[in-house]
Amino acid sequence: MSREAETEILERIGIAIDSGLLRRFDGLIQQRGYSNRSEAIRDLIRAELVSEAAQAPTNIVAATVTLLYDHHVRLLTEKLTALQHEFHGTVISTMHVHLDHQNCLEVLVLRGQSADVHRIANLMIAAKGVKHGRLVVAATEEQF
Repeated sequence: MSREAETEILERIGIAIDSGLLRRFDGLIQQRGYSNRSEAIRDLIRAELVSEAAQAPTNIVAATVTLLYDHHVRLLTEKLTALQHEFHGTVISTMHVHLDHQNCLEVLVLRGQSADVHRIANLMIAAKGVKHGRLVVAATEEQF
């Protein structure tokens, strides 16, 4: 936790929510293991702020790209490796797992300008042979 967060003053607010929506939200809070509504609401706000900040191309973000792919597809592993080298300043780490004889799971940890992070993710996810891909922007520079 940053020093700023340690000294931050909590402010109490009030909100009006439809009772049906609140019941559904309380169910979600319980399902996810939150101890109270305030923590859940703070996480929702943080997620929206990260999402909004990630839209600015020059903002620095941290993210993961998860890929599930068929490693038998001709030249796919070479293409994915070449993309990682092309964006070597953005790719911090990778983990490669052989799920079975045909399928691999790869997780890349990225840090850099939002535009670069989105570009490498899009290029990898769109590569022929990638069965599933997902980019998750986890934080912006002010949250590191």
